[in-house]
Amino acid sequence: QVQLKESGGGSVQAGGSLKLACVYSENAYCANTMSWYRQVPGKGREFVSSIASDDTTNYDDSVKGRFTISRDKAKNTLYLEMNSLKTDDTAMYYCRRLCGGVLRWGQGTQVTVSS
Repeated sequence: QVQLKESGGGSVQAGGSLKLACVYSENAYCANTMSWYRQVPGKGREFVSSIASDDTTNYDDSVKGRFTISRDKAKNTLYLEMNSLKTDDTAMYYCRRLCGGVLRWGQGTQVTVSS
């Protein structure tokens, strides 16, 4: 069974910080690459960041230099540290993983940034 559970969202003022976590179940059919996506009402999910099996990271230009993705393999936890938050970062944040050829998503955690 594949499980992804996000936490760490909340409400902060612009310029503030949050650190999201995604606890995942270990599964031999899942790829090691994991990603964070976000979605605002009325729009599709957009890519935020990813981390590959060799820990190579990738970021959308809108968050580059402000967000940091990391992973603690011993704890089966994916993180997204978000600094210098902007109102445009307000969204539901999801972690994503490919397992057995199927994209799996967590339930999401809401991030709200106020001016």
